[in-house]
Amino acid sequence: MHLPKGFRFSGVSCAIKTRPNTRDVSLVVLDESGVAAGVYTTNQIVAAPVVLSRSRTPSDSIRALVVNSGNANACTGTRGMNDAIAMTELVASQIGCRPEHVLIMSTGVIGRFLPMEKIRSGIVQASQVLAATETGFLDAVDGIMTTDAFRKTACLEMHCNQSDPIRIAGMAKGAGMIGPNMATLLGIIVTDAWLDPHSAQSLLKRVADHSFNCISVEGHTSTNDSLVLLCSGMASHRKPLDARDFDKFEESLTSLCIDLAKQIPDDGEGATHLIEIAITGAQSDADAHAIARNVALSNLVKTAITGGDPNWGRIVSAAGYAGVPIEPSHTHLQINGIKLFEFGEPIPFEASQVSQSIKSQKLTRIELQVGQGTGGAMHWTSDLNTEYVRFNSEYTT
Repeated sequence: MHLPKGFRFSGVSCAIKTRPNTRDVSLVVLDESGVAAGVYTTNQIVAAPVVLSRSRTPSDSIRALVVNSGNANACTGTRGMNDAIAMTELVASQIGCRPEHVLIMSTGVIGRFLPMEKIRSGIVQASQVLAATETGFLDAVDGIMTTDAFRKTACLEMHCNQSDPIRIAGMAKGAGMIGPNMATLLGIIVTDAWLDPHSAQSLLKRVADHSFNCISVEGHTSTNDSLVLLCSGMASHRKPLDARDFDKFEESLTSLCIDLAKQIPDDGEGATHLIEIAITGAQSDADAHAIARNVALSNLVKTAITGGDPNWGRIVSAAGYAGVPIEPSHTHLQINGIKLFEFGEPIPFEASQVSQSIKSQKLTRIELQVGQGTGGAMHWTSDLNTEYVRFNSEYTT
């Protein structure tokens, strides 16, 4: 794993979570002040860490990000905000910066006050073991996880005309409470490219719209969703990218974030399938996204995939009530490359073949053309089964 220059990482256990020896406090620290941008939940009920970080991004003077898992610090009022501020103050005292130059994320159970003594101990521990190593990075990944079954990471290296190779690395968490327009997820992207705050913010919003805003598990948008981009500038000696390299960087960042985003529904609580929905032929990209979201959030579609049932009527009808124009006579559907519906009419297919193609692999690809327009979109979701119901019916008990 080739990590970007200018960052150190750590993750420690301070017993916020009930499982013993489980990491639950993470730090990402920049060696020098860097640029930060953020995209956050659209929920009107917003956790204290989101309020605080949103007020501090974009910025060109960020030094650290602190994350705790196991407790969302959401719906906790004045005390919750004071606790969030106290966390940033403690990090600042440990690394030598101002509190307003520290960002914060929290994830876990809503409506419980933070165990601040434990968190103070965890922040001190984490600040003492910071490392610019793969081990430090993975420890930080472990510290942001809650119901995740596996780590969600991605990294890449791109070559530019005017600088050393630029590296981008990312970590994410999320498996349930996932809906379009930022779900219950945390995403942290670090790079040694240099962007100005305005460019970083607009870039991150565009990238999120093609990645993290295109995933769902059950459509529930949480109170704590946060995606942050941190730029150290160490690869280019804090010089901005030229137009050509910026375009290449945006393409690379989008690719990395799509990779990370897909890992979240792939880990949907109890999920047995990752469902990829490709919409074409819509009148606009916005219409295509609306259709893709409708299909992705349909419990009838999701349960059909769970059972390997090629019940294509559920898919085309979900497109039909998305609230945007489609052309029924120019609507076509394929599942895993097998045609089921064409020019608005059913066509002969072997149901057992389609069923077997769904059951035999984790990924199910739905390709739906809804007209002759130029609009297109991709969304990713998980299937829905009894394990999801069991898991979430017992989440806090």
